[in-house]
Amino acid sequence: MATKKKRDPFSSLKIKEFRWFLLMRLGIVLAWSIQFVLIEWEVYRLTKDPWSLGLIGLMEVIPAIGLALFAGHVVDQNEKKGMLLKCFSALAIISIAMCLLVKPEITETLSKDFILNSIYCLVFLGGIVRAFIIPSVFSLLGLLVPNQEKPNAAAWSSSTWQFAAVFGPAFAGFAISWIGIYQSMLIVVFCIIIGIIGLLQIEKKPILNPKLGEPILKSLTEGINFVFNNKTILNAITLDMFAVLFGGAVALIPVFAQDILKVGSEGFGILRAAPAVGGLLTMLIATYIPLNKNAGKKLLTAVFLFGVCIIVFGLSKSFWISVIALFLSGITDGISVVIRQTILHLYTPDTMRGRVSSVNSIFVGSSNELGAFESGLASRMLGVVNAVVFGGIITMMVVTTMGAISPEFRNLDIDKDLEE
Repeated sequence: MATKKKRDPFSSLKIKEFRWFLLMRLGIVLAWSIQFVLIEWEVYRLTKDPWSLGLIGLMEVIPAIGLALFAGHVVDQNEKKGMLLKCFSALAIISIAMCLLVKPEITETLSKDFILNSIYCLVFLGGIVRAFIIPSVFSLLGLLVPNQEKPNAAAWSSSTWQFAAVFGPAFAGFAISWIGIYQSMLIVVFCIIIGIIGLLQIEKKPILNPKLGEPILKSLTEGINFVFNNKTILNAITLDMFAVLFGGAVALIPVFAQDILKVGSEGFGILRAAPAVGGLLTMLIATYIPLNKNAGKKLLTAVFLFGVCIIVFGLSKSFWISVIALFLSGITDGISVVIRQTILHLYTPDTMRGRVSSVNSIFVGSSNELGAFESGLASRMLGVVNAVVFGGIITMMVVTTMGAISPEFRNLDIDKDLEE
């Protein structure tokens, strides 16, 4: 009787270029997460208006969604390393401009409206760059590891992202009181440089798309049709989109920290990092215990419980209950991320990764920022607490509906598909 081969949780890490890829992702996600939290805090400090936090998300999501499909086409038509190098260089320029904008000697000479409008403008430019980064990173990962290593690589890649999301917000919250906004922004630039160093260690990869020079409309139509005809991918990204869109309480954490829980910048850092800590824990465990078996049921359950955690956070008046609720929301969200990334990597052909990733970014990647806008708008209409609770309830309703109308997705088992 044959014995089942034991899984190696570090198998994908034996690939040298994948390790450099993880360093690259670590640097860029650290830069992103630190800068976004710094911007949130500074904007709310200047305005004391939750609506202004929603505008941050709107300014990034407009170009991210508007250019997503075009970016996917461009990525599938070009070499990925070169694309990312251009994008990271643009990010560095934007971050340097942000540093200058918050430098005390400069801000003293500028009006509040000018500073706010300039921040929104830079966030908008960052959204343009992000539209190209997301499909480029997704496509590059698919070229670095063989198919059998993609579930393990997806878990490590997600864990790296989550680690940066843990350290970034926590650091940003403490750094505001320790060294100030300007010095913290300088560290953002340093993190981008780390990302560029990791990228430079990866060799250029061949362009696998056999339809180079294909008309853009035909290319985009093919990518969209693939996603909408593949119900496994479509259901996964749709579910996550609604969860992030309506369960995005993270955007309102500055309001809870400053006005409801009254815990200051250090408490804000803990609250902001709590969901990422839970997510990181889940993703590290996922490298040892894969979530492929009964993936559909696990994904639906995780997103439902995510909605429950968001409701508890919205109703809590205790700092530590709020921290625990956010921590548990990170655990459930981490399960969702690992399963969804595995689905995307395994069910997407190499020739279409850029376009599929761009469609995914419209559904999911940009829903973080759109969720921030929704939270800001809902908080103005319903009040901050009611907006968060409303989002959690909608998330639970979406999960229940999808589980009822899609038995094929509910019974998805990735292990069985891999064996076939």
